[in-house]
Amino acid sequence: MVRATEKPLTVTAMGRRFGLSRSTLLYYDRIGLLSPGARSGAGYRLYSADDVARLQRIVALRAGGLPLDGIRAVLDSRSSLTAVLEQQLVALNGQMRQMQEQQRVLCAMLGQPAPARGLDKAAWTTMFRAIGLDDEGMRRWHVAFEARQPEAHRDFLVSLGLDEDEIGKIRAWSRNDTG
Repeated sequence: MVRATEKPLTVTAMGRRFGLSRSTLLYYDRIGLLSPGARSGAGYRLYSADDVARLQRIVALRAGGLPLDGIRAVLDSRSSLTAVLEQQLVALNGQMRQMQEQQRVLCAMLGQPAPARGLDKAAWTTMFRAIGLDDEGMRRWHVAFEARQPEAHRDFLVSLGLDEDEIGKIRAWSRNDTG
């Protein structure tokens, strides 16, 4: 990080420090995501310690796959970091489901079994019964899972190899806490 007593960084120096291209930094400036704090007498962009700190946040958020609009909203305090991160998780879960479905389709086209991703429904049911859960106990487990982590619950059901119809029924059943 540039300390207040250090010289400001040029575009090239800033890019090197963060492993970013000059064109990326110029783009960030053009869209107003990261504008340099000063200009040299010759008009060159100069980045201050505050600019470095802002770019550190941008780089960290980009590493999580956040879109630039989401990053800008967080940095400009128009959106909470938690809300933007949760949106990104939902988007990633959707992309993962889509890729898993594409993987299943390709395997079927090739006449290959889809890769196993864990225990199937029968194995989980056997395990639940082994620890003493009856049908009502399993339903309470699903209700709690759906209430606390609905996307993770859906992902779990997908991992069991269930079709969308059965997943929908289980999730609806899980949201109905009267049984």
